[in-house]
Amino acid sequence: MLINHGVAGDPWTLGRVLSEDPEIHPTAVVRASDFGRYTFLGPRSHVAESVLGDYGYAMGDNQIAHARIGKFANIATGVRINPPNHPSWRATHHHFTYRSRSYGLSLDDDADIFQWRAQDRVQIGHDVWIGHDAIIMPGVTIGTGAAVGSGAVVTKDVPPFAIVVGVPARVLRFRVDAHTSERLQQIAWWDWGPEQIDAALADFRALSAVEFTEKYGR
Repeated sequence: MLINHGVAGDPWTLGRVLSEDPEIHPTAVVRASDFGRYTFLGPRSHVAESVLGDYGYAMGDNQIAHARIGKFANIATGVRINPPNHPSWRATHHHFTYRSRSYGLSLDDDADIFQWRAQDRVQIGHDVWIGHDAIIMPGVTIGTGAAVGSGAVVTKDVPPFAIVVGVPARVLRFRVDAHTSERLQQIAWWDWGPEQIDAALADFRALSAVEFTEKYGR
């Protein structure tokens, strides 16, 4: 569903049920972005020209631009995804060289800079968890099932199911072994319908990743 603005309450109140319509907090600002079913965007967030897949949420104070985010995304408070780069090759980093009209200067704003930013998109897979105040830099791809530690600054691509921490972020370990990672991606439970997810809910709670792949793998 294409969203430019909406209204929402707090979905994390005990027993609250999200709906298939995206819930956008009234203090959030959204421009030209697409939100899937059962999605939530928290207070004081800004999202521009991005996609948030089904069941994804961003808890609040988030800044997200030019990003494609898969299903079941878990985005904590304060996360920034694709913050704008500045033209470091110029004599100055400052806005006045490309937001020129804002400063009463004679040239139009520099469309090439904004196009450069828009093309340097971030790609985030399914079931990714991004911890508080992490920053995902322009052009980065984060693989399905990965986890990004709080406060990390991700400057390079993250493999599927990796856990990355630090500044700049580095791989700490993997959530599962390579075989289990491959099988989980083959199962692709994030593409299941609500009925199938609900039928497997007890197993999501009780089984380890390895046990889950043994039960649901082909």
